[in-house]
Amino acid sequence: MTVRARLWFLLLVGGMVIAAAVVRLADPFGVQALRLIAFDTYQRISPQRYNPELPVRVVDIDEVSLARFGQWPWPRTVMRDLLDKLGAAGAAVVAFDVQFAEADRTSLEQLVRKLPPEEAGRLADVVVGRPTNDEEFAAALKRTPSVLATALSSTSGVTFEPKAGFAIAGDDPRPFIPNFAGSAGNLPILERAAAGIGSINWIPDRDQVLRRVALVYRSGDVFVPTLFAEALRVAQGASTFVLKASNASGETAFGRQSGLNHVRIGDVEVPTDADGAIWLKFRQSEPASFISAADVLAGKVPASEIEGRIILIGSSAPGLLDLRATPLDAALPGVEIIAQAIEHVVSGHTLTRPDYALAFEQFTIVAVAAFIALLLAKFSAPVAGLLGMLTIGSLLLAGWAAFEYLGLLFDPLYPALSLLILLAVATFYVYRQVEMQRTEVRRAFSRYVSPDVVSDIIADPNKLNLGGEVRELTLLFCDVRNFTSISEKLTAQELTRFINELLTPLSDTILRNRGTIDKYMGDAIMAFWNAPLSVPNHAAEACRSALEMAGRMRELNERWRAEATANGRPFKDVRIGIGLNTGNCCVGNLGSVQRFDYSAIGDEVNIASRFEGLAKVYGMTVIVGEGTVRSVPEFAALELDLVRVSGREKPTAIFTFCSLLTDDEAKTMQLQRDHAEFLRAYRANRWDEAEAAITRCQALGLTGLDAYYAVFRSRIAAYHVTPPPADWGGVFTATEK
Repeated sequence: MTVRARLWFLLLVGGMVIAAAVVRLADPFGVQALRLIAFDTYQRISPQRYNPELPVRVVDIDEVSLARFGQWPWPRTVMRDLLDKLGAAGAAVVAFDVQFAEADRTSLEQLVRKLPPEEAGRLADVVVGRPTNDEEFAAALKRTPSVLATALSSTSGVTFEPKAGFAIAGDDPRPFIPNFAGSAGNLPILERAAAGIGSINWIPDRDQVLRRVALVYRSGDVFVPTLFAEALRVAQGASTFVLKASNASGETAFGRQSGLNHVRIGDVEVPTDADGAIWLKFRQSEPASFISAADVLAGKVPASEIEGRIILIGSSAPGLLDLRATPLDAALPGVEIIAQAIEHVVSGHTLTRPDYALAFEQFTIVAVAAFIALLLAKFSAPVAGLLGMLTIGSLLLAGWAAFEYLGLLFDPLYPALSLLILLAVATFYVYRQVEMQRTEVRRAFSRYVSPDVVSDIIADPNKLNLGGEVRELTLLFCDVRNFTSISEKLTAQELTRFINELLTPLSDTILRNRGTIDKYMGDAIMAFWNAPLSVPNHAAEACRSALEMAGRMRELNERWRAEATANGRPFKDVRIGIGLNTGNCCVGNLGSVQRFDYSAIGDEVNIASRFEGLAKVYGMTVIVGEGTVRSVPEFAALELDLVRVSGREKPTAIFTFCSLLTDDEAKTMQLQRDHAEFLRAYRANRWDEAEAAITRCQALGLTGLDAYYAVFRSRIAAYHVTPPPADWGGVFTATEK
């Protein structure tokens, strides 16, 4: 990427990271939902396993019990008997996940009140002095460590009177704890008898799934323990909850109020969120944790299932509507959630979302974004994309590992999604920059090199070494003969059309054979092979191009002749001259800082240009240097002369292709023999033998050599008069460029 593109890339990455951080701080519901999806997924991948040794059981008012003892609510005498059975078996505490807000309608005094006055009067003596069902139940509550349930409400109600004391260490946590206006409890006689009272309120997340369970609420300035926290307190015989908040001894808050950190219940210290809640690691519903109330009343339950355990009385019957959604279950009885909360605390498990989680997640986004940006800058888009996806996958795996092995909740989904979007956008940007570069390369080179060469450059730009470098090239110069006289007869529009019709097929031929067009000079073309990309057989490609260009000229002349005949105009064939040479040249971006071209310079370039000029002198279409001929033995060549070109002292042999003279193989072989005899005689100053050899060569009927042999007959005639120096060696010095 260019410096400007790299700057825009950094601004893009930085802007997206800032946007991701701002959205996370705002924490809209969509971001919350992603976080909760991650946490639920952890639970489903690795749910808590049930441990039957944990001291928690649920006495279930199940369908069997309802069928045996009738519909709910049961008489308080049945509840008394149930409580006495559990107390006698040694239950550490019995907590009710049901409320007793009204007097027992089955109690005798309640039934008497509903009778006609005469009948009620006859039974008055029976009722007087007998304890009511509620009094019987209250007595049982007093005999057994028990906890009753209360329901807090957002509307005003009865002021809650806690059974436990609350001590606060550190800052006042009340601003962080959910507040309710009042409570709806049980009959006063029952609440006075119970050892504890706890709230059975639930605060699910916005999607109505319960993931956290509170230990404490408040009603005004009064703290209200939840049922499971109160059951733990009573089971341990503790009298007070200790609420440890920010800036308490051992709690780090750096002077900032951040709510609760821990709640101590007897000998158990529970780490909590700021609002006094804990995240539960749920397990699947386990029938083994339930005991049917009917079996308890029938005395069928072993004492070992009750003794020393925390007993929760509730109902799994769907008709009683005490069902809650959890990450693992769509409908779990509320009493089982309380049981799982107690198991969670008693087993010593912790599942917390630490205070630094948000900062850590934000840091992760920034750090990984920088890493991805570095990948995209250093590697190709596919490789960087793969490494980026592996990094994002590592984030997801790390989040699960923190949950499974450390009991920590980190949100990997929002950082992963943010980074995935960043990766997609940044990859698109880099891809777009690459495409723009490819387009620029294609635009810059498509007019000068073949489509195959352009594709190779785009596929691997490292093959393109711009700047001056010395490498072997095969060069081609092509020019139109007598262009000045041709242009004089044409209008500007006709001349433009002529040039386009001429140069287009010739250029196509060069490009098709992997050549690079250096420049157009009016009616002339300069091209070379083996740059900017290596062409292993560059001399052969150049020779093939020269031969095909000669063939294209024949086709053009036929078409132009037909057009001229149709228009009644005279026509003379347009002829071209081509010079080919192979040698080391300097090739690269040449010019000035303000303007430069990809071109080639050097002595071999000049020689190729001189060969094109000599083609006119010798009457040939193509003249090839000896370096090129040595590289292409498959192209039959005919040596023409030894020439010392203008500006160079060392002479060089020049050739032409036999295929331009004849397609007859027998004539080609005869020509090469007779022509070789001619050159030997000529260079040995045996003029008569040379002329005789010329006659034999011309007898083959190859008209393409008539102008060539005419040049040598003229030279021999001159040498008869003025012989050349003894050491001349047959070298002709060209005076024209």
